[in-house]
Amino acid sequence: MIEKNNTWELVERPADKPVIGVKWVFKTMLNLDGIVQKHKAGLVAKGYAQKPRIDYNETFAPVARLDTIRTLIALAAQKGWKLFQLDVKSAFLNGVLDEEVYVEQHEGFELKNASHKVYKLRKALYGLKQAPRAWYSEIDAYLSMCKFKRSISEATLYTRSDNEGGLIIVSIYVDDIVYTGNCERMLTEFKREMM
Repeated sequence: MIEKNNTWELVERPADKPVIGVKWVFKTMLNLDGIVQKHKAGLVAKGYAQKPRIDYNETFAPVARLDTIRTLIALAAQKGWKLFQLDVKSAFLNGVLDEEVYVEQHEGFELKNASHKVYKLRKALYGLKQAPRAWYSEIDAYLSMCKFKRSISEATLYTRSDNEGGLIIVSIYVDDIVYTGNCERMLTEFKREMM
């Protein structure tokens, strides 16, 4: 493992903070015909060991209601707008943590002469209780920075309009983004921004 990057930093084991274990999760991705497409591996935190008010404060993250997604689809169909869906790869790994969270070095991957040290996380890992909330906070801040307005009644629905009558509507469902609008340019720009 790397000693320091934008996700974690190798530090001395804290005396007053719990240290969470990690494990590797392996998954085989199959094509529709059952042939192996690829193998995936991911390092996951053992979030089940986290303690409320010690390792995390808030875990709630809003998720689009099914009625919102249906309405967005119906609006796009009625207006003849194109409808798009994006899957944000590694979404939960983009969430910045508000709390101090420490994880162990995984067995077999300890750094030489530093096996007593642990990693202090800067960003979320899959498995952490607060990972969904951290991701939502990041995407919400990003969309606000891009001049999107969040709906008062639906925290996962955002709109942006321009001076020429262009409109784009975006809905967030965990790590998926569904969007539509009446302006091809705005739709293309949004997709590029999300890359």
